Amino acid sequence: MTTTTTTAPAPAPVTNPPGASWAAVSALARFETRKLLTRVPVLVAFAVYVAWTVWRTRVSFDGFPALQDADRATQDAPLLVGLAVLLSANHAVLRSRRHDTERHLDVLVLPRWGRTVAHLLSVAAAALLVAVCVGGQFAWEALKPGAVGHGSPGELLVGPLSVLLLGGFGVLLARLVTAPFAAPLLIVLLLLLATLLGFSDDDWTRWLMPSVGTYSVVTLPSDLIGRPAAWHALYLGGLALTLMAAAVLLSGGARLRTAQAAVAGAVALTLVGAVGQSRGVPDSVTEARVRVSVTPEKVHTCVERDATTYCAFPEWEPRTGDWARTVDDVRALAGGDAQDRPLVVRQRVEARYGLDADATIAPLTRPGEVTVGTSWGGNRVPEFAVAVAGALVTGSEATTGEMCDGRMVTVMWLALADRPDPVADLRRVRIDDSDTGSAIVVSQTEPLQMTSAQTELLRELLDLPRDEAAAKVKAGWAELTAPKVTTDRVARVLGLEKPEGENECL
Repeated sequence: MTTTTTTAPAPAPVTNPPGASWAAVSALARFETRKLLTRVPVLVAFAVYVAWTVWRTRVSFDGFPALQDADRATQDAPLLVGLAVLLSANHAVLRSRRHDTERHLDVLVLPRWGRTVAHLLSVAAAALLVAVCVGGQFAWEALKPGAVGHGSPGELLVGPLSVLLLGGFGVLLARLVTAPFAAPLLIVLLLLLATLLGFSDDDWTRWLMPSVGTYSVVTLPSDLIGRPAAWHALYLGGLALTLMAAAVLLSGGARLRTAQAAVAGAVALTLVGAVGQSRGVPDSVTEARVRVSVTPEKVHTCVERDATTYCAFPEWEPRTGDWARTVDDVRALAGGDAQDRPLVVRQRVEARYGLDADATIAPLTRPGEVTVGTSWGGNRVPEFAVAVAGALVTGSEATTGEMCDGRMVTVMWLALADRPDPVADLRRVRIDDSDTGSAIVVSQTEPLQMTSAQTELLRELLDLPRDEAAAKVKAGWAELTAPKVTTDRVARVLGLEKPEGENECL
């Protein structure tokens, strides 16, 4: 009798497909992204960020943005989100230590470095969401009818890259220090460092911070900005990748060639960006700034509308229509030959000192030439109207700046009478925001002086029906625009009561 023994076949070895671990990383990243974006600090930060952006963008730049300024306006608010992401990402990485589940996670198929990568991907998702917000804010500005100029991709990347940098810093900090108070302490130190570097006059050290705000009352053509925006974006991106790759290395990924190569490449990018952003303003930009400031007519594009020629920098050509409407309004109220007298509206800017400039532009001396700046909307419109009226009354900008007689009443009435709210615009163009007494009238060039008597007489003239006042001004145009005419004489010509206020220029 023979016995047959059957041996069961050995089970096939179970092998994980090559992509299984990355699938686990992806799944964990989606989970951590949901957790990160729904944490209270991040939700509050995004709510404040979006609300502030919407509230400010509605009225920003008075509806006439220059996109080379609008791109920089997207940089500061994302820092609030970045600090919230830093705190929340750090808290998420330390979750396993707080709950004492680290030893359980160590036996899972997903290694520690893989969990770190998942946390970093959640930070990248937050940065991507900020990029969407930045793009929406800039698109809103670009779609405004009065928008001119060109934005810089490097400037627009600063906000999202700042969030990526701060979030990566939070993850790295959790792998270095397990204490829960480390992240709040780091935020305080970062704010202190930002304050110190913000007051620094050294351009090199200022550019080490994520956002380098340069705010000025002057708007320059986009090719004269002179900020190393692309180099700074490269520096921020390289630094963020360096911190993120270092976090992976400290999480047990030191043997991964990919992580080692990422660290080396990220450090190289950071150094290249840091060197590039420290070079200062290129010589070509400096020369172009001088040319635009001293001889703007060499770069102007001029168009003629009726009796007025409008000369603008190329990016501002679409704005000549807005200037023309203001000039036409002032001309329509003038008398004599002023309605048809040739004028040249010339756009000018003091660019030699860069964005930090706050210098007064010298008035034009050639007859019939009027200065218009690179900003528009709000106070700039009545200020320009005053300049146009001054050129029509006195003949030139230089003469208008020296005027100290009754012609000031005629100039101001021409500038303001056709405005929707003349008295409000009177306050806008006066340096002390007043509508009574003496004051300095703001101008793109030399400021004008307005006495208390002239203000009183102007208010009386503005109180009259516009057509009635216009008839009086046109009838007495020759006397109202005569050099050295007194304010009392202007009152008699207009048929108004003699003003009681003082009539001496400051």
